[in-house]
Amino acid sequence: MRPKRKAPTVARPTLKAVLLSPVRELGDKPLLVAGPSLGTSTLLWSQAGALLGNDVDVVAWDLPGHGVSPAAAEPFTVDELADAVVELVDSIAPGARFHYAGVSLGGATGLQLGIKHGERLKSLSVQCSGAKIGTPEGWLERAETVRNQGTGVMIEGSAQRWFAEGFMKRQPELSSRLLHTLRDADRFSYAFCCEALAGFDVRDELGSIRVPTQALAGAEDTVAPPSFAKEIADGITAGGGTANAATLEGVSHLAPFEAPGHVAELLRSLISWTESRGAGK
Repeated sequence: MRPKRKAPTVARPTLKAVLLSPVRELGDKPLLVAGPSLGTSTLLWSQAGALLGNDVDVVAWDLPGHGVSPAAAEPFTVDELADAVVELVDSIAPGARFHYAGVSLGGATGLQLGIKHGERLKSLSVQCSGAKIGTPEGWLERAETVRNQGTGVMIEGSAQRWFAEGFMKRQPELSSRLLHTLRDADRFSYAFCCEALAGFDVRDELGSIRVPTQALAGAEDTVAPPSFAKEIADGITAGGGTANAATLEGVSHLAPFEAPGHVAELLRSLISWTESRGAGK
């Protein structure tokens, strides 16, 4: 007899997180889960998280093979990243509803959360992202390049895309620390992230999102320009949801890192508004 073939297993990525607010018992304050951009770590949210920390519990997660999260052994989708975020939240606050904010790939994960796990969200902030980002061909080419040459090959280009003009001169140490996160990321996990983005397109599903949503864009962002934020807000409102888009001047692709005070204030307003409407009930 032939041995039975095992069905292929789907290896949902394992995500780890860092608490950016003061240590205290979770549950007394609203919970904000913050997601990263490709090549970054929880450092992306450290400043904005600290500004929000007195009023909100802020937990930031890392992509597979980035920061504190283990490397991925198999490919994954943005949908599976969203599932992994819910698993992460359940590991620290079982069944809790939460506010979510994410940048770029973290923002794409937020849209997928809104589509698939909307009942778990209180509010959604999608930053420097889109319902579709780039082209499949471009992402697959980048995946192959990094898989073969390592993440170091991306540093120069990422520095140009990530930061608005003059930011690295104003904040040399901070920007250098974030670029070191990219250099230290696992090359294979980074490639899997690129492949996940290659397969991501939820433009036709935006109308199913019912959670109050803000879409933020950097005025100088060439990866996810303000038109992407408008497309998200328009798609959600067309389906009967509540959403608005805003453009941040002097910001490129990493809004909470480049303009932490502005982003923290926008998030505080969104969270306060949804909590006052009984989102936590």
